Amino acid sequence: MIASTAISAQGVRAGKTEWLVLIHQIPPKPDYFRVKVRRRLQRIGAVALKNSVYLLPRREETREDFEWLVREIQAEGGEATLCRASLLAGTSDEEIETMFRAERETEYAAIERDARALAGGGQPSEDDLARLRRRLDETERTDFFGAPGRAAAERAVAEATHPETAAGPEAGPGPAVRGGTWVTRTGIKVDRIGSAWLIRRFIDPEARFKFVPAKGYRAEPGELRFDMYQGEFTHEGDRCTFETLIVRFGLTDPALRTLAEIVHDVDCKDEKFGRAEAAGIASLIGGLVLAYPDDAERLERGAAVFEGLYAYISSGAR
Repeated sequence: MIASTAISAQGVRAGKTEWLVLIHQIPPKPDYFRVKVRRRLQRIGAVALKNSVYLLPRREETREDFEWLVREIQAEGGEATLCRASLLAGTSDEEIETMFRAERETEYAAIERDARALAGGGQPSEDDLARLRRRLDETERTDFFGAPGRAAAERAVAEATHPETAAGPEAGPGPAVRGGTWVTRTGIKVDRIGSAWLIRRFIDPEARFKFVPAKGYRAEPGELRFDMYQGEFTHEGDRCTFETLIVRFGLTDPALRTLAEIVHDVDCKDEKFGRAEAAGIASLIGGLVLAYPDDAERLERGAAVFEGLYAYISSGAR
């Protein structure tokens, strides 16, 4: 059951996902237009609830996508209605979100497969790489609920683009780095804060950090990107970036391994290691995020937290 009203500028009610619902009827001719509408729905990331009934989460950009499609359908003599809706019975928000994740997961898997095929076939052309990156960008734009295959697809594309970073999981010590510029996304949280601390503390004591938008940034020569799209050091398989750095630079300190497990459980939220400290660290980092919007200051405060936690673990006081 769907309860719907006309679209307004009001926000999403707490505890419920609000959806945009497109209900359309397309004229039988011309044939090409039905195919065009179906492809457009796929491109904007909509999922089908029923025949001719499609959903997107209610956001400004998704509303604009649907409104353009409504105009196109009506211009071709079809009928289209756009509603704002909340699901009440029959289908839950969680079931719809699972449908979104499943569709994006299929796309991520195809991107990862094609990226690895490119990387294994010698030096790919810049045109092939550009098409691959465009597919990844388009899939990420419509990944509204965080499909788990995103990290693997990003890593595969990064390896195809930068083969020199594609060392296996047991690659051993990485190259010596001194005074490098390390780039990551703005709005740093536990994995990026911890990784930056790890870099300066154990990998590159003279590291400089640069915070850039998540998308659209083109790395300058010599920059090293971490925990970001096409980054040299990012999630690999089920590893978070902190874990990746430890493996790639051959760090063997047991205290760092323990700290990596805590970071993983907080960042990935999969309870892989079941670290009892994870909940407390998550709350502490969450407080820093709220209190310090500036990334440089947040890193300074967060690094002190990691330094203290590392000292505590190293002392055997746990």
